[in-house]
Amino acid sequence: MSPKPPTRARVGRPPSDAATSHVAIMDAVFDLLKEKSASQLTMEAVAKRAKVGKPTLYKWWPSKAALIMAMFHERLAGKLEVPHTATVEEAIRIKALYLIKEFNGLFGKVMADLIAEGQSDPSILRELFESHISTRRASSLVDIEQAKANGELASNVNAELLIDAIFGPIYYGLLLRHTPLTEQYGNELIDQVFRGVRPQSS
Repeated sequence: MSPKPPTRARVGRPPSDAATSHVAIMDAVFDLLKEKSASQLTMEAVAKRAKVGKPTLYKWWPSKAALIMAMFHERLAGKLEVPHTATVEEAIRIKALYLIKEFNGLFGKVMADLIAEGQSDPSILRELFESHISTRRASSLVDIEQAKANGELASNVNAELLIDAIFGPIYYGLLLRHTPLTEQYGNELIDQVFRGVRPQSS
């Protein structure tokens, strides 16, 4: 009996190639955004840097904004752990100081770029809020309501306005650069805001 011919290898890219391409694309977007703004970034430049075809990009992401948002979530939008024993003031201070630190790096640059791009493409702002900001905001709202219930904060505090009073100026500082975003700035901001929302001593 003649020997059985060797099995022919299946033609096509192995599944791992897709993962490799994905990493290369994320690396390309990450590196290019260090060099230029989101408005200057092009799909052509990403494809060239990642050594993939443009059709590959559009197969996975329908637009440049979607591609940047994907990189933002994968590489920049880390999850911050806050101790369960922290008071609401301590928890919000940790979150605010962490945000300030992040805003002084690539995270801040990309966040500002996305907000700027969102002025002409509202879908970017909607995606940014729904997939990144809203979950973090909701967590702080729960903490504030619990703090009102246990007497840590005055019962008439508006939780939404309290969050805006703290994080609004930080975003304002990111976009207008009117004042350095430092740890000292963050601590002074939180000290001042919380002085007005603690229960009045009888």
